[in-house]
Order: sequence, then C-alpha cells, then structure tokens
Amino acid sequence: MTHIHYVECNTTHSGHFVIDVPVGFHWLLVITKTPAQFWVNGALKEYPAHSAVLYRPLQKVYYQTCGDSFINDWIRFESEEAYITESPLPFGVPFSLNDPEYCSKLFELLVTEHNFNRDYKKSSIDYLLRTLFNKLLESISQEDITPQYYNLLRLRTSIQNNPGDYWTIAKMADHLQISPGYLQSIYKKTFGVSCMDDVINSRIRIAKEYLIHNTQSIAEIASRCGYQNVEHFCRQFKKITGYPPRKFHKHVANQPD
Repeated sequence: MTHIHYVECNTTHSGHFVIDVPVGFHWLLVITKTPAQFWVNGALKEYPAHSAVLYRPLQKVYYQTCGDSFINDWIRFESEEAYITESPLPFGVPFSLNDPEYCSKLFELLVTEHNFNRDYKKSSIDYLLRTLFNKLLESISQEDITPQYYNLLRLRTSIQNNPGDYWTIAKMADHLQISPGYLQSIYKKTFGVSCMDDVINSRIRIAKEYLIHNTQSIAEIASRCGYQNVEHFCRQFKKITGYPPRKFHKHVANQPD
C-alpha cells in the first residue's frame, strides 16, 4: 500500500531555492530538469539535469539550485511495497535517467490521479509508480548517459512515432548538428541498430498493421509509410517479413490463435 502526500511536476523555483531537512519523515523522489547541487556523502556536489534521487524515511535531505532557477518533478509518499522498500536503487545519491521524457509523462499522470477521486485511483497510482520505478531501475543499469544521448533518444522517438516522414541520414544529422558519419557511428553504438535500419523497421512495423486492419491499396500503404516507390516498399517488406505485402495478410489470417 502506498499513500501519496504530495506530488508535483514541472515545479519551478528561483535561484535561491534550498531544501534542507535534517531528518525526512517520508519517502521522497526528486527528478531534476535543470542542474542542481545535492548533499552526498558529506559534501555538496553538482549533478546535471535529468538526475533522479530517492530518499528513504529518516534520511537527511539537502539540495539547492546552482543556476538562475531550479525545475523538478517530485513526490513525497509512504509505502510498504517491496518494489520500493527493497529497491536496489541508491538512497540519497543522484543518478542519470535514461528516458526523462517518459518519466515526466508518468509524473503528469500521477499528479492527475492524485488530485482526482476516481473509482480506480489507488490501483492506477500503484501501476504508475511501479512503472516509474521500473524506469528508474533501467536507468541505474545503463552507463554513459550524456547530453548527446538525450538528443539521440529524442531523434529515435521521433523516428518511431513518425516513420512515414521523409527521413535521410543528412536530415537526421542536421537535426542534431553533427556530421552524417558521426551520427551513424554513435547511433548504432547507442541503440545497436543503424539510424536508417531503425527507420525501415519502424515503417515495416506500421505497414504490417495497415495491411492487416485496413483496406487501402499497396500503393496507398507504401505512401503512408514514407515510400515514394511501391516496388522499393515491396522489396524491403519481403526482406524483413519474408512475405510480399499482398501475401502477408493471408499468411497472418492462416496463423493459429
């Protein structure tokens, strides 16, 4: 059982903001959106934006701005859930998030659920918190989270959400203001797949959905997926799925449930 005392997202404070609690009463999770200074192991240290820090009950809490403003998401709560009380996350030591935008969306949903008395409020909050803590666990297992990583992640999210756009290596490199060769190198090193293969895989993924659930022609589907040439679409589709587009629907329909 988890009880939220207070939760906020995108809270902005002035450059003189300081939190100084010698002994905290409850669990506290803070996620920064600007650089900040935290008291860690007896000293004040600066940490970059998109850092998360979890404080357990009775732990000293001290952090402050290190610029003109401080923006953060935060939640103060009580819990007896093992995924929190027995979490392997470090207590009182900030770590970088591997997907800050995802975590920010979860905070927005937590704020909404906390502020409205809906029928499934408790279970919704529990599911959201479990998902949030899963994202925190993913973050501590990932190394080398840099500002460049966040730029690549935003690019990859845009590719996967809009695969039908006109994507080229030059366009993606220009978006990140780096050379095409460097983009290809760091993209594959970061995600284990080349940037253009990501585009192709995303296009074929959505093409399969269109073929199964729509009555559009192959040409219309190819166009919606970002292909200007139907034959090129058919070749790539068969290469990845093993079936030409026209036979794919029949193949799926014949699969056992």
